[in-house]
Amino acid sequence: MGGLLSQELGSLGQVERQQSGGLDELAAIWFDHHGKELRAAEDTYKRIKAAIAALKNPIASEFNAQVFAAFRSQRLDAGISLNTVNREHAYMRAMFNELIRLAVWKRDNPLKDLRQFKVQENELSYLTKEHIAVLLVELKKSTNPHVDLVSRICLATGARWSEAEQLQPQQIRQRLSQFARTKTGKARAVPISQGMQDEIFIHHAKHKNIGAIFAGCTGAFKEALERGSIQLPMGQLTHVLRHTFASHFMINGGNILTLQRILGHQDLKITMRYAHLAPDHLDSVRNLNPLVS
Repeated sequence: MGGLLSQELGSLGQVERQQSGGLDELAAIWFDHHGKELRAAEDTYKRIKAAIAALKNPIASEFNAQVFAAFRSQRLDAGISLNTVNREHAYMRAMFNELIRLAVWKRDNPLKDLRQFKVQENELSYLTKEHIAVLLVELKKSTNPHVDLVSRICLATGARWSEAEQLQPQQIRQRLSQFARTKTGKARAVPISQGMQDEIFIHHAKHKNIGAIFAGCTGAFKEALERGSIQLPMGQLTHVLRHTFASHFMINGGNILTLQRILGHQDLKITMRYAHLAPDHLDSVRNLNPLVS
């Protein structure tokens, strides 16, 4: 009995020490016990540590909504975007939620009642057929052997750049491209043409990469855009290919639910950003308004 009581008191003492330490100590515990298993583990941890450093690593027990609200105001004044500040908010709140589940943090989540900023949704940009034609010419000119095919896989399937770039031979079967390491963690399969499947296998046989079929080629993609004088909104690069696939899918009469499955969106609201591009979107307004006799 005495041993159990001693263990319990020791555990409580450890929790108290963690809450009187800096936020960086809590972040390290979060990473060791949960964060390292996330798909984007290192990137997420890096962003959390950067936010904590910008906060000047406050004592955990003194960190609260007021402290973070003042911090994000300073970030906005310094020119940091609303989206970035909201991401930092989401990372920190999720970290505390997990620490509570791990019984490391014994208090309420300090950010649970603090709302994120509302961000006005910008219209998604996509490449026109004319842009696509120019881009494909410039991609063919690239000295990078992978960028052309990776780009065309994205345009043909709506894949994220990283999903296409990290494809392995076993993920291409029976005219299906099976994307495994996805943002949501859920695998999905998207049909491809026989011609594209053959081209992928020929490419792999030629370049003999170990593991993934392709090597990194984001820089070569950026150079192709510049040569083709194709300008994108600030902060957008390879993801324009995914937007382009989705936009043209809807323009050509595709079904929004089918598009949701192709893109792997868990929430239909995200896919609905493309709905207005459908040729019959809200078409009934012409016939059902009260001025129609």
